[in-house]
Amino acid sequence: MRRRSLETALTGATGRIGGRVAARLATKGVPLRLLVRDPDRAPDLPGATPVVAPFADGDAVRAALAGVETAFMVSASEAADRAQQHVTFVEAAADAGVRHLVYLSFQGASPESTFTFARDHAVTEEAIRASGMSWTFLRDSFYADCMPGLVGDDGIIRGPGGDGRVAVVAQDDIADAAAAVLLDPAAHAGRTYTLTGPAALSFNEIAAIVGEASGREVRYVDETLDEARASRARYGAPDWEVAGWISTYTAVAAGEHAEVTGDVEALTGHPATPLREVLAPAG
Repeated sequence: MRRRSLETALTGATGRIGGRVAARLATKGVPLRLLVRDPDRAPDLPGATPVVAPFADGDAVRAALAGVETAFMVSASEAADRAQQHVTFVEAAADAGVRHLVYLSFQGASPESTFTFARDHAVTEEAIRASGMSWTFLRDSFYADCMPGLVGDDGIIRGPGGDGRVAVVAQDDIADAAAAVLLDPAAHAGRTYTLTGPAALSFNEIAAIVGEASGREVRYVDETLDEARASRARYGAPDWEVAGWISTYTAVAAGEHAEVTGDVEALTGHPATPLREVLAPAG
């Protein structure tokens, strides 16, 4: 019989969420196996061992996860083949004998999601359900921390979001929730949590809060779909990527991200962090 490892495996440790989760688990003394593409970028944490295992390399993933009982899967960067990368990872994890997979998914993930990138998460969730592994899905909203990045050099947030609302969530809250699940995965087996901020905000409200935090005037301009495509054409991105950017706004306009839940507080013991607090200057 293969000896089971006490290590928890994580992907995405060089990123914003995975790195936060890894740091939280390390402070709890959890031994970690960090699946990365570049070991030189892996965080230097006590009890953490980096292992090279890209999502699309099934053999590497199987080797990296050998003997691991619990793994945390942060989605890969957006790509035309991201769903297939995810399926390859999930199948390799099951082959390696992983017993419980915690997956960072997306709010309302569905094959019919207006937000096109969320459809990849639906494919991944289905693959995990079919894998035979125990699972927990953490479906987060859009990141509150990233709202300043929506602002152009002219101080304008542009997009076809209409009067829609979105309950943006703090990355620290997501990491707290994920760490809580990973510390006791059996207690969350078969559960899906939707991680949101404490309020659903319009883009006008987001613009005002971002402007207040940055000390400059920021406003929102509602675009038509044609205007949205034209304003993003200068980036020279492929059609699938532009469609994903634009659908960030159209999904909000469709009301698909206005839900506010208490799942952050239920998992972490503290209330979800308001956008204004997320963006407040440190110190």
